[in-house]
Amino acid sequence: MRPQRIVYRTTFPRTLRSHAAPLPLSRFNILMAISIGLGSLTGCASVPYISHARASTSKQQIMGARGPLSAQQSKALLSRISTEPGDAGILRRHLAIEQAVAESPLIAGNRTQLLRDGPASFRAMFRAIEGATNNINLEYYIFEDVESDEKHLGDLLIAKREAGVAVNVIYDSFGSGSTPTAFFDRLKKAGVNLVAFNPINPLDAKVSYSLNDRDHRKILIADGTIGIVGGVNLSSTYQSNPIGKSGPPKGDPLEHWRDTDLEIEGPAVAQLQTLFLDHWNQQKGLPISTSDLFPKIPPKGTAVVRVIGSTPDQPIPPYYATLLSAIRNAEKTVRISAAYFVPTEQEMEDLTNAARRGVDVRLLLPDKSDSESSIAVAHSHYSDLLEAGVKIYETHGVVLHSKTLVIDGVWSAVGSSNFDHRSVIFNDEVDVVVLGTETATELEAMFEDDQRDATAIGLEAWKNRPLLQRLKETLVIVWQKML
Repeated sequence: MRPQRIVYRTTFPRTLRSHAAPLPLSRFNILMAISIGLGSLTGCASVPYISHARASTSKQQIMGARGPLSAQQSKALLSRISTEPGDAGILRRHLAIEQAVAESPLIAGNRTQLLRDGPASFRAMFRAIEGATNNINLEYYIFEDVESDEKHLGDLLIAKREAGVAVNVIYDSFGSGSTPTAFFDRLKKAGVNLVAFNPINPLDAKVSYSLNDRDHRKILIADGTIGIVGGVNLSSTYQSNPIGKSGPPKGDPLEHWRDTDLEIEGPAVAQLQTLFLDHWNQQKGLPISTSDLFPKIPPKGTAVVRVIGSTPDQPIPPYYATLLSAIRNAEKTVRISAAYFVPTEQEMEDLTNAARRGVDVRLLLPDKSDSESSIAVAHSHYSDLLEAGVKIYETHGVVLHSKTLVIDGVWSAVGSSNFDHRSVIFNDEVDVVVLGTETATELEAMFEDDQRDATAIGLEAWKNRPLLQRLKETLVIVWQKML
């Protein structure tokens, strides 16, 4: 449980991101002045410094269905999930690095499947819900009555509850602030258990918290055997005909949201279940039976998985430490798809250092966003990145919301954490690291597909960008730590 706190922090554009439309420049300037004048109200939250961790010299263990694998079993497993002879050595080095910085164990025996964009994710989610026979747990920043293949989420959850399946939902009270109350009332009436994470109205709160601390996770768990995580919210943004707060104004063209989820089937789902229960209990949800939440699961595949949950109360967020360590120890390639690129000082340092030592570092970033300020901050860093040799590609015709990372063709990460300060110091996040070439190869192919439709940013052309754009970048960088 997190320490009891009653600090309420002032929030600014995208501080509590909710797919809002970009702020007009006049409002941007006004809020900029407010943020500077009231900066003292943001508390003492700051990005932690991550030292350069060395690979652990202790015995590295991978957990199997029956407990820790032996050194021989681990070696054999790493060889099986490598497609090239040299990959096994890189995998062992990344395993050692993971062991040194992460707090949760690596779990073998999982099947993983990348899900590209909302429609594919929704189909997988609805399929998992329909197949559940005992319990369904959902935890989402945005929770709306989404539709997939002419089926509505609300109807499906109510039908499962009427069939005797336990349904428990955690939703962020800000992210889901525009969801109709009637939707929640309908679910409650059917017996669905609901918890609003850190209610915006303090009178509704059962625990003390900082208003800035939001539940940015996206988790679905069905029967404790199937889990889905990533960047896709249960938001109508991803539907072919958006409605509600996430859709565009009437008459505006529909925008395609580019995103990525990961479906997991196997023993690692228990780690997702534990994160969900921790939040449920911390938020004082109604007691729920845990007897059937952690079934014994035989191996379902060959993927080695680590689930990482991060919260503002951790002195060093484990995913942030893992991310930096993976970049610092990259040997060949780094591929990052980032919806909101507002890098910390150490993220900038590690990316540029990797490029300077010969690693092929590529960033896929949006040319437009629901956060105008995050685009400006990203642009303010382009010159330093390009001069170091980092390759930058900007997407067009889509709203990039994906949060993925693949390193050396063997280390992959998919989750809810953005490449920004807010995911490090304010948000509760969940990310999944997968070791092995199969997922990495698929994720690299996905990156390359996006890169083909993107525009490469050249250093010389970038140096000649308009003066007004540079001025805006200079202004917004002042409060990037709130983004």
